[in-house]
Parts: sequence; structure tokens; C-alpha cells
Amino acid sequence: MHEVQAVVVKAKNEPAVIETILVPDPGPGEALVDVLTCGVCQTDHHYQVGGVSDDFPFLLGHEATGVVSAVGDGVTEVAVGDRVILNWRAVCGECRACRRGEPWYCFATHNATQKMTLKDGTELSPALGIGAFADKTLVAAGQCTKIDGDLEPEQFAAVGLLGCGVTAGLGAVLNTGALKRGESVAVIGCGGVGTAAIAGAKLGGATSIIAVDVDDDKLATARSFGATHTINAKEQDPVEAVRELTGGNGADLVVDAVGVAATFQQAFEARDLAGRLVLVGVPNPGTTWEIPLDQVFGRGGSIKSAWYGDCLPNRDFPMFVDHYRLGNLDLDGFVSERIGLDDVEPAFAKMRDGKVLRSVVEMEALSTVASGNQQ
Repeated sequence: MHEVQAVVVKAKNEPAVIETILVPDPGPGEALVDVLTCGVCQTDHHYQVGGVSDDFPFLLGHEATGVVSAVGDGVTEVAVGDRVILNWRAVCGECRACRRGEPWYCFATHNATQKMTLKDGTELSPALGIGAFADKTLVAAGQCTKIDGDLEPEQFAAVGLLGCGVTAGLGAVLNTGALKRGESVAVIGCGGVGTAAIAGAKLGGATSIIAVDVDDDKLATARSFGATHTINAKEQDPVEAVRELTGGNGADLVVDAVGVAATFQQAFEARDLAGRLVLVGVPNPGTTWEIPLDQVFGRGGSIKSAWYGDCLPNRDFPMFVDHYRLGNLDLDGFVSERIGLDDVEPAFAKMRDGKVLRSVVEMEALSTVASGNQQ
């Protein structure tokens, strides 16, 4: 059993605070990970405000890198010393999605069996089955994706963001949206996930990439990640503006990275005939949209939601890390600030105010990591 410092929220809408928690040694199929970095994601805030479940207290944090420090019986995916990106889709290989060859939809993903607890024995619910705002965390071994090759210590903050938000945006375009080279893409909402969708459109060869937001600073950032055009939705009708920029037709692929009824309607109407709409912004519980079935039929195409960008971590993470090394994917640009564990609550406020793409917690263990595998 390991006593470590961690960020916990004990009840709905209470602040995130540092607590001493107990982390067990790994059992069968589990891995103990020394956390190096962890991004502050909107999903963590959803846990804090009760938007995910009422299973308080929550151990927050999930966009993380780390070094495997111990493994349980039967673990073959990773070994002690491996540097890893954590993920929340450890596929089972046996559910109906996995059996039909679509493991990125796995309906029975694995988490650690044992529970991390407060010192008094109260069981913690780790965010997305990870709980990485902590010096150590316990996960299912399949939640670890090995990072091969060299990385400098300062690069871990960037690649760790592949664990959730950045991959969600990249995958919404490349996987769910099935982007083809030369197509046009419009992205509504240019926070962290929307900006990642723009980066994905550039990576996938889109020739017209239209960023839509109400904040000029976010639109400027979108341009730095590959947007060829920007639209401030406070100043002009975004649907008409997208159509004007696409020969009057609408975009081949439109991504709603906000997830409210108004932006979903805009995304629906900004598509070309037979165009695709991908919802990657997470709606609040109870959000509804009045569906005009005649338009759904008449416009054709598809309307899909992106679960984790339809990502398969052991397939996609290494590919994205390679693109990062090659200079094709600016993961460093997503890191707005590097902070400590005690800065998580202020980071939530900055995120809500749109002042950062990502704040990233850097743990003390990061100072001991050098390039290459740690053995």
C-alpha cells in the first residue's frame, strides 16, 4: 500500500483539494504507475459539478503520462520501467463491438479491480477509471500505452494530452468524420477539443479549414493550428459564412465541439448535401434538439457522435506521437501552462473562462525522467 498526495473532490460543487490517499500494489491484470504529467480537462470539471455521476468522492485527473513501477500477475502489455500514456479505453476483446472488429467502440472496457481510498478507507471513484492527479495511480494494464523512442522531460506534458481531449478532437475528424484529402471542414467551438479537430483536419489533408467561435483570441489560436478561415459567430451568421466560403454549398464535414442545441443546429445546416456532421462536444444532461426529419432526409449524409474520437489507443497514440516527432502535429501548442497539484482548482477557473487550451500538472517524478526507456 502506498500513501500519496492526490486531488480529490468530496461532494458536488465542492472545491478540488489535496488529500493523502492509499494506492494498493497491483493485482492480476493491473499496473501501478508513477504519474509524470496530467492535463486539466473539462471532463474533470464535469465530475466536480456532478455532471457524470454521484459517486463521490472522485479522484480527478486522466490525461496523463507516467512510468510503470509495478505490474500484477498476467500482465503482458507493459513492463516495469515503461513510459506510458494512460487511456480510458482498455478494450475487453470479447464484447459484441470487439467481436465484430470495432474495438474502438468496446462496450466493456477494463479498469483496475482494486480501489484506491482515502486514509479512512473511503473508496475513491477515479475519473474515467484513471485518477491521475496523484503521485501514483492504479489502472488496468490495458489502460497503459507504451511510448517508444526518446522524449525529453518537457515533452511529456504535450503527449499526455493524447490521453483524452486532443485525441477526441483529432479522432472526430480523422476517424469518426472519415476525412478525405482535399475536403472542406468546419469546426464550431475552438476550445481544446475543437482546436485539436482543426489540427486533425490539417493533418488529414483538408484544403479548407473553417474555425467558428465567438472569441477572437480562440480564432487566432485556431489559425496557428491550421485554420484557413475564421468566423466570429457574434459578428456574422456562421451558417451563411461557411456556405460563402465553400462555394455556396456548405462544408463536407462539420464538427460541433460545443454540444449545445444552437451549435448543433448550425453544424447541421452548415453541411453540404450528403455532408457529415460529427458531435464531439459533450452535451449537458437533458440537452435536446428538435429534429426536422424532412431536412434530415433531404440533406442526406450522416450525423454521428464521436466517442473518444473513435480512438483505439494502441493504434492511434503511437501514430500521433510519431507525427509529433516529425513536426506534423503541434502538441506543444496545446500546453498553455505547467502547474503543480495545488493549482488544479484555479486551473478549472481559467479553463471555464477560456484563458487556456490546457493547464498541465507536472509531478515531482518528472524531474527524474530522461530520454529512453527507464529500467
